[in-house]
Amino acid sequence: MALSGGVDSTVAATLIHRAIGKNLYGIFVDNGVLRKDEFEQVIESCKNIGLNIKGVDARNYFYRKLAGKSDPEEKRKAIGKSFIEIFDEEAHKIQGIEFLGQGTIYPDVIESVSVHGPSVTIKSHHNVGGLPERMKLQLIEPLRSLFKDEVRKVGAELGLPSSLLNRHPFPGPGLAIRILGEVTEEKVELLQKADAVYVNALKKFDLYATVWQAGAILLPVKSVGVMGDERTYEFTVALRAVTSVDGMTADWAHLPYDFLAYVSNEIINNIKGINRVVYDISSKPPATIEWE
Repeated sequence: MALSGGVDSTVAATLIHRAIGKNLYGIFVDNGVLRKDEFEQVIESCKNIGLNIKGVDARNYFYRKLAGKSDPEEKRKAIGKSFIEIFDEEAHKIQGIEFLGQGTIYPDVIESVSVHGPSVTIKSHHNVGGLPERMKLQLIEPLRSLFKDEVRKVGAELGLPSSLLNRHPFPGPGLAIRILGEVTEEKVELLQKADAVYVNALKKFDLYATVWQAGAILLPVKSVGVMGDERTYEFTVALRAVTSVDGMTADWAHLPYDFLAYVSNEIINNIKGINRVVYDISSKPPATIEWE
C-alpha cells in the first residue's frame, strides 16, 4: 500500500488492513518534497493506528529525476513514474506481492483523464496520470469513486482520529508543484520553512479548521527589499488558503488581515532568502487550488 499520511491513503489503507490484516505492507516514500518533519510524523501516526509501515528515503533519487524540469506536467509525471518505480522495487523485496494499494479519489481521476465523456486533462495526478502503461503490480483503489468529504465520513465510520481526518489535503507531488519552475533541494528547504510558519500560525490562531486547504508557494520571482541597513534581492512567497466541500470548486479564504500581517512578518524576519509575501485571492474555477 502506498501511504502518504494524508486522509485518502490512510483511510484506504485502513480499509485494506481490515480486509487482509497482516498481509498489508505499507510503504511511505520520502520524495524530498514533503513538508517539514513530515517523514517522521507520518511514520509515527501510521504506527499509532496499527498500520504496518516502512519508510524509504528516496530524496536524492527524486531530485535527480526532477533536475532540469520546469513544466508542471513534466514534474508531475516524473514524480508519478518515480513513485511507481520505488514501490515496485520495494514490493519485490517482499515475497508474493501482486497488488499496489493507492488512495486515489474521484477528483484525482476526473482532473487527470477523460471519464464518462469528453473532458480535458487539467493536471496529471501522481497516482493517475503519472502511471506507466505497463506496471508489474495491479492497482487496488477502494476510494476511486468517492469525493474528499465522503472519504472523511468513511474514516469516521472506521474510528480514525479526527486530528487525522481533518488534516488538510496535500498534493501527491508535494512541494514540487508549489515551487514554480525547477525544483532544487535549496528551494525545497526554503519553502518547507515558510510553509511550516504558515500552517503552525493557522493552528495557533484557531483558523486551521476553518479552511479546506492551505499552503505556501515559492515563486520564481525575486525583488528588492531592505533588512536593517542592507539591500536584499530575494524570493517571493504566495500564501494560499481556500474553503471548499469536495475540492471541485473552491473560494479563497477571507483570512483576517492581522493574521496575514503576522505570517508575513514571521516569514520575512525569520527565513533568509524570502523578502516578500503575497496572498492569493483566486477562486476555483477559473484558478485551480494548486498553482501547478
